Amino acid sequence: MPEENKGPGFIEKLCAFIVDKRNLFFLIFILLAIFSAFSRNWVGVENDMSYYLADTTETKQGIDLMAEEFVTYGTCTFMVANVSYEQGERLARSIEDMEGVFSVDYEDTKEYYNNGCAKFAVTFDYPEDDDRCLEVQDRIKAFLDDKDYYLDTNLGDIQAELIDNEMNTISVIVVIIVLGVLLLTTEAYAEIPVLLITFGGAAVLQMGTNFVFGTISFVSNSVTIVLQLALSIDYAIIYLNRYKEEHQTLSPREAAITALTKAIPEISGSSLTTIGGLVAMTFMQYKMGPDMGIVLIKAIILSLVAVFLLMPGVVMVFAPLMDKTKHKNFIPKITAIAKFDYKSRFLIAPVFVAVIIGAFFISNKCHYAYGYSSITPPIKNDVQIAKEMIKDNFESKNFVAVIVPAGDYDKEKSLLENYEAREEVDHAVGLANTDAIGGYTLTDKLTPRQFSELINIDYELAELVYTAYAVDDEDYGKAVNGLEDYRVPLIDMFMFVHKEVEEGYVTLDEDTQKTLDDAYKLMNFAKTQLQGENYSRMLVYLDMPEDKQDEIYNFIDEMHTMAYQYYDECLVCGESVSEYDLKKSFSRDNLVVNIVSILAVLVVLLFTFKSAGMPVLLIAVIQGSIWINFSIPTIMHNDIFFMSYLIVSSIQMGANIDYAIVIASRYTELRETMGRRDAIIDTMNLSFPTIVTSGPMLALAGITIGRLTSDAAIYNIGQCLGIGTLISIFITLFVLPQILLVGDTIISKTAFVMNMPIRNRSASGLIRVDGAIRGQINGTVTGTMTAIVRGSVSAFIDAGNMEVIDEQLPAIGDKSADDIVDADPRMEDKPEHEMQPDDPAPDEAGSKRIDSQERSEEGENDED
Repeated sequence: MPEENKGPGFIEKLCAFIVDKRNLFFLIFILLAIFSAFSRNWVGVENDMSYYLADTTETKQGIDLMAEEFVTYGTCTFMVANVSYEQGERLARSIEDMEGVFSVDYEDTKEYYNNGCAKFAVTFDYPEDDDRCLEVQDRIKAFLDDKDYYLDTNLGDIQAELIDNEMNTISVIVVIIVLGVLLLTTEAYAEIPVLLITFGGAAVLQMGTNFVFGTISFVSNSVTIVLQLALSIDYAIIYLNRYKEEHQTLSPREAAITALTKAIPEISGSSLTTIGGLVAMTFMQYKMGPDMGIVLIKAIILSLVAVFLLMPGVVMVFAPLMDKTKHKNFIPKITAIAKFDYKSRFLIAPVFVAVIIGAFFISNKCHYAYGYSSITPPIKNDVQIAKEMIKDNFESKNFVAVIVPAGDYDKEKSLLENYEAREEVDHAVGLANTDAIGGYTLTDKLTPRQFSELINIDYELAELVYTAYAVDDEDYGKAVNGLEDYRVPLIDMFMFVHKEVEEGYVTLDEDTQKTLDDAYKLMNFAKTQLQGENYSRMLVYLDMPEDKQDEIYNFIDEMHTMAYQYYDECLVCGESVSEYDLKKSFSRDNLVVNIVSILAVLVVLLFTFKSAGMPVLLIAVIQGSIWINFSIPTIMHNDIFFMSYLIVSSIQMGANIDYAIVIASRYTELRETMGRRDAIIDTMNLSFPTIVTSGPMLALAGITIGRLTSDAAIYNIGQCLGIGTLISIFITLFVLPQILLVGDTIISKTAFVMNMPIRNRSASGLIRVDGAIRGQINGTVTGTMTAIVRGSVSAFIDAGNMEVIDEQLPAIGDKSADDIVDADPRMEDKPEHEMQPDDPAPDEAGSKRIDSQERSEEGENDED
């Protein structure tokens, strides 16, 4: 078959199938939506940030070891306001008598009664992951229902539920914001439901497919949908704009097919920069980065699926309505800004270089937080209000757990004494210094006589018990040679006696049995928490302000040094240690995220622009906006949560650079046929609608998240993303054009595209021409074109303008197509793919040609 009669290719056939079989895809999406309504409940949400620490970190190793070796019982703290101490005593006794409550700590000290408030530290009979703890806690809440009480607890998912409710509210507000932006930026009212249905389909699939990961972080679960909307709305807008262009000359079906054919590569290329920035997050050592990166990448991919498979059919359904509901275009022309950009190019470009150099050094001094204590979100939820009320009336202690090998109580006692001797420590708790009965500690070693006097049993019975203990301990020498000086730790002997009584080898009178049972309950409770099969745990309560992070981190290092005086191995765990581990991993993660995100975006830009200079300029502009963004909290002396910085810098590099790509691509195309001044004016007018549509959506979504959440990490993500996007939009409009104008020569000289031979094709009849061409056309032309014609033109100009460049050029005559093009310096050495005749004419977009007199008035006649 001759090439000119060749049929449609695979992509064209695929796009036609998608459009023609739209009902099939509607059915598929409906079924998937129904499935997602159920599957969205299958995903687990992890609220503990330490869960995502690397396995090599001390905190992670300590948490895993404590889960194996020790039992951590459920606890909570109630504060009842406006009561006397005596009323508090009665409440404490009533709570302690409840089934499932092991103990209630309440004393006549400022630690438990202050400012007319009583604080009850409640410990339950069950491990903290046992649902019965929540049941008992609910009974206590019901008991105190008529009191002014406040609850501080880590049991259950109350905090996560509150954050989830906040994000539902935020999502509604963001949808309203999107509707407002679309009302101003679309050209027909019926375009809005098309965009909303497309995004709604992608969002439902996103929520319904998270179960494939098993468990995701609370951050990913909270902000993904909002960020998905803000990051991927561009894709639907690109396809819709393509459809409207094609629909000017084609039927809805043909326009939908052709638009999809052109949009697939364009949208795929646009998504690669965003995905590239998100990929950088997957290289983080702190696993919440990979968690959120993978979830967002899936969200972007599902958005592409919705645009490619669902949206064409939706467009076909709403096509008649879109034709009927067209309205005035509310987006203004920004010719004045473009002229300013052109005039100020030699001033703004060097000033911006100086600004980003300064921003680099300032942003490097930004103070990062690794916990929530130094960050204050704009709103507080009920849990935070309760914690703050308790903290305002009672001093809270920051504590860490020290894990050492078990078996030597003397070493434990010495280490505890060393810790308590430090001024940084309020007190320390371990088996070796925990009071038991009779003035003894749990690990004090007693002789048979001392033990018999303690629990009021006959000395002979005590000797018999000690003999049995020695045999059980395989210490036969003591059993044979005498027991008078044989000493056994109190807790070990009580555990042994209780076992012997349970097995029926020892019988005690009723009073002694009660004493033993009470002592065993307390000792066993302490032992299961503080001593495991192989390791012992000590709790060290620090007397250091939480905001003195660096001092706390230094003392944690000293705690290790002190422990190593007695043990070969030691683990220190706690909130402060977790923050310390995060700080140590941040330096590495920060470097990796920056390098990977820049390299990923650089590769995409190299293939997009086929120039070494252009990617460098664009990345410099966006990286500069990131530095400026994080210079603001430095200047304002505000802490930034480290994770928020890593996430925002990745998203800002991957997503905000799309705005720069829009302008740079259009400018590169228009420079083929225009001078710098005309090209930048038309570029700004043509690019502004895209930027003003997607940019404000992301910025307002971020700001809304930042203003309406009570979680510090999510607050920082929204705040920094919103401000960073606004900075990127400003720089894209008021700095990037100057950078392109000044770097025009660099861009052209660093291009590495080789001209490819162009095949000469010919045909006759009714022909559709789609692509960059050069040659002769004889016949009637209908369509939109941007071209230079050597010869004569006789046509109706429906919109735009026709300008005579040079009246002295010779007629075409019998010259060949190559001779015609090569004779015109404007068309010299232009690769085929760089010529875009199907782009909208600049004049059609509303910009006007500047004649030579106007150019001279502007002081420049630039046509290079």
